[in-house]
Amino acid sequence: MLDRSSDTQPSVPMDALSEVLQDFRLSGVNYGRCELQHPWGIAFSEQPLLRFHFVSSGPCWLHTEADGWQQLSDGDLVLLPQGVAHKLASEPDVPCGALNACQVTQFGGNVCGVVRGGTGATTTLFSGAMSLGAHALHPLIALMPAIIKACDVAARDPMLAPLLAGMTTEATQPRMGGATILSRMAELLTARMIRCWVDCTDNSTTGWLAAIRDLNVGRALAAIHRDPGKSWTLESLARVAGQSRSVFAERFSMLLGEGPAHYAARWRMRLAQEWLRQQGTATADVAFRLGYESEASFARAFKRVTGQSPGAVRREVSGRNDMVFGQ
Repeated sequence: MLDRSSDTQPSVPMDALSEVLQDFRLSGVNYGRCELQHPWGIAFSEQPLLRFHFVSSGPCWLHTEADGWQQLSDGDLVLLPQGVAHKLASEPDVPCGALNACQVTQFGGNVCGVVRGGTGATTTLFSGAMSLGAHALHPLIALMPAIIKACDVAARDPMLAPLLAGMTTEATQPRMGGATILSRMAELLTARMIRCWVDCTDNSTTGWLAAIRDLNVGRALAAIHRDPGKSWTLESLARVAGQSRSVFAERFSMLLGEGPAHYAARWRMRLAQEWLRQQGTATADVAFRLGYESEASFARAFKRVTGQSPGAVRREVSGRNDMVFGQ
């Protein structure tokens, strides 16, 4: 790799968790406004996307394999950070079909309308999926539960209630640009709910959250995530952490179960895997972004960590679907 080290200590904020959280960029929002009349049911397959559902009005139940059926009320917003398979229905046990059984109207861009015919009570629902890019692989996402409800974390953020009220107003009083505004509000709510969940999570003694909250190790973790292409060494990371090599290495390994160099290499290659799967991203470009002197040296390091060649990853079918819900 190129030598991007510096003799000066980098400026790293003391709040390492905020440093990492600000890297989450919610993009590629696919968004749908649904008018569904009872009886209705839609099944959503598992996909590597953060999903959200906002119930504006009407009956709605959510089902996951782990938690079974849960009733959602008017104004409820739920996140599914890991995109697990789930169902939405007007009542439990209503037969659930794929989205293509509904009438879908494209409004433009990534916004559409969904209608499912029935004769009973109407449910107005706003649903969609967001891409986290490479950060979909982030350790924080893996730590989150399958479902996060706004009502469970709202006490941590006084802004959640007004934002939800604003979404309800936009949903029930459609105006020009309303779809775009609702989409932006969903992004903001998602970001704030992720932060609330982190605040609500118990302080464990080991693991990624414990490490990022550690005054010294957290500074080093934030530096790795902020600049993955730097030639991080034990010495340079210990300097960022403000500790001796031996103390830092022992503390890092105790919290995360692996050494700093191994963690940095794994994170670098997880980013590389995501970039290689993005259409049009050349292996040489990925190698340069991650600080490698040549494509060949990057390919050797990539295969050593992942067990695959960059070319093999590029040829994989990602299985991602750009539709609002996925099939």
